Amino acid sequence: MFGHQGRILHIDLTSRKSRVEEFGDDFARTFIGGNGFAAKTIWETVKQGTDPLSPENVICIGVGPYTDTAVPSASRACIGSKSPLTGLFFDSTFGGSWPITLKRTGHDLLVLHGKADSLVYLAVTESGVEIRDASDLTGKWISETCDDICEREGSADILAIGPAGENMVRFASPAHIWRKSRDGIAGRGGMAAVLGSKNVKAIALSGKAKTAAADPKGLRAFVNETAEGLRNGTAALNKYGTPILVNMINKMGALGTKNLQQEIFDSCEPISGEVMLENYLDKDTTCLKCAVACGKDYLMKGGKWDGLKWKMPEYESIFSLGTMLGIDDPGALLRANQLCDELGMDTISAGVTLSLAYECFQRGLLTKSDTGRDLAWGDPDTMLGLIEDMAHRRGFGANLAEGGQRLADEIGGEAPNLLYASRGLELPAHSARALKGMSIGYATGTRGGSHHDTRPTLQYGPDHDNTVTEGKAEFAVHSQNYTALGDSLTQCRFTSERGYGGTINENFSNMLNLVTGWDTTPEELEAAGERICNLERAFQVREGVDRTRDMLPHRVMHEPIPEGPHKGMHCPPEELESMKDEYYAIRGWDENGIPTAETLTRLGLGDMASEVAAS
Repeated sequence: MFGHQGRILHIDLTSRKSRVEEFGDDFARTFIGGNGFAAKTIWETVKQGTDPLSPENVICIGVGPYTDTAVPSASRACIGSKSPLTGLFFDSTFGGSWPITLKRTGHDLLVLHGKADSLVYLAVTESGVEIRDASDLTGKWISETCDDICEREGSADILAIGPAGENMVRFASPAHIWRKSRDGIAGRGGMAAVLGSKNVKAIALSGKAKTAAADPKGLRAFVNETAEGLRNGTAALNKYGTPILVNMINKMGALGTKNLQQEIFDSCEPISGEVMLENYLDKDTTCLKCAVACGKDYLMKGGKWDGLKWKMPEYESIFSLGTMLGIDDPGALLRANQLCDELGMDTISAGVTLSLAYECFQRGLLTKSDTGRDLAWGDPDTMLGLIEDMAHRRGFGANLAEGGQRLADEIGGEAPNLLYASRGLELPAHSARALKGMSIGYATGTRGGSHHDTRPTLQYGPDHDNTVTEGKAEFAVHSQNYTALGDSLTQCRFTSERGYGGTINENFSNMLNLVTGWDTTPEELEAAGERICNLERAFQVREGVDRTRDMLPHRVMHEPIPEGPHKGMHCPPEELESMKDEYYAIRGWDENGIPTAETLTRLGLGDMASEVAAS
């Protein structure tokens, strides 16, 4: 095969046995890679009603046809499972060198079944897998874990969980740290909690298997011809990283502040990309084989955090741990980012869950006797203490570790109306009130409150009128298809959007054909993305998702933005319901949001139709 290794490695942690499943071009062309392979495997393997933290759940980590070829920014992996946070199918992506090394072990997908009887790590090579004792790594931070295992395995690439994963914090995240600074984190959905539930501390990889491209000279020529467009399209990311968005979106009046009580943060300047770059940049960092280099290391100079060096907080982290908590201290944000990375937690879910608790404290729904401390907006010390408490499930941290939805339900009263989440997943920094495309996207996307399903990038462009709903349902459908395809090819979204186009086009089919030797068209790739979205939806429907679950936070639907350029904007229930009608019609789903037998059959998923209908 070209582009794929054609091998799936199944690892049974309970029996400590493994087997290889082989596949050919038909399977690969139907499900493409990473995301598609994971979704297909999880649909077939995880039964309805399975507890996400039970041995019966599986976790899949896969790469795609682009991985370890000349395609830029393709050292990315997709990790999928039934999420302990949402109780639904979930997948998350990460970069670094680990994904390429996975491909070099001769496998396109790892599938972990069962549960080890003690803490272990996996050593995967071209020969298969060895399961090794990791009891001495209990409680260690992620970078220390990676360093220790790397010494044992001889410069292997390591993906590890931290204390949060071991303690099954529902939004715990695995991370891959390489070159002592740059990391790749599968941030959302609690994938590290699933690994923790299986007693897997880390996965170490070593291998030298080659990935063959059908037309390597043609592929190199294509990459060279499109390189200038990619450089120009990613120039701002190269210079500033994602924090360049902070000032821009704050000026739009669309930057969530104090748990969305406002969407303007008055003291935004100190934590903006421009100011932090000028004052704290230590060096640029990049994922393997990526020309964009959007990562940065910051070094704090002077003050309480003098000498602290860590990865730059991304825009989403500045929102969740900064503006949503009223915090404008760049040193505290860098430390919070370090703690979340090392302890292994998603910054978005951690910060948005904290912001819910802060507003509940503000309103008297929580008291100091509940939380053990005062929760005051703008207090970085409280935030940092609670992050550590969450990871170790200490005191009130144990409540926070359950995520925003469970915390709101536990507090009761008006707390659920203050929660900024959709289908159990805390929402990110792209406003569900100011961006109509994100409104319908958050409500209908596979993950729920994720900007990775329905992409916000095009909505910040001049040709998108965010005050109207016209065309937004269609935008969400095609954006979700695009993301499903991209996570199956396993290419960085920044590179694909800004280098090759924000919708599926001939650049994608041409590049894939040069890698695989296929003769795909943009229409076939659109259908592949649509197929994967419907496969994911089938899983969600089997777990009870329908129209009533495709919802937005109460505040988004009932409380307009109070001030600023987008004052008055929100997504009232009748508007959302109208967009859902249009969205379902485009998708070929019935009025309750269930894929029809005709749609599933058209996409080659007809064997699922009876099970979906029975749900």
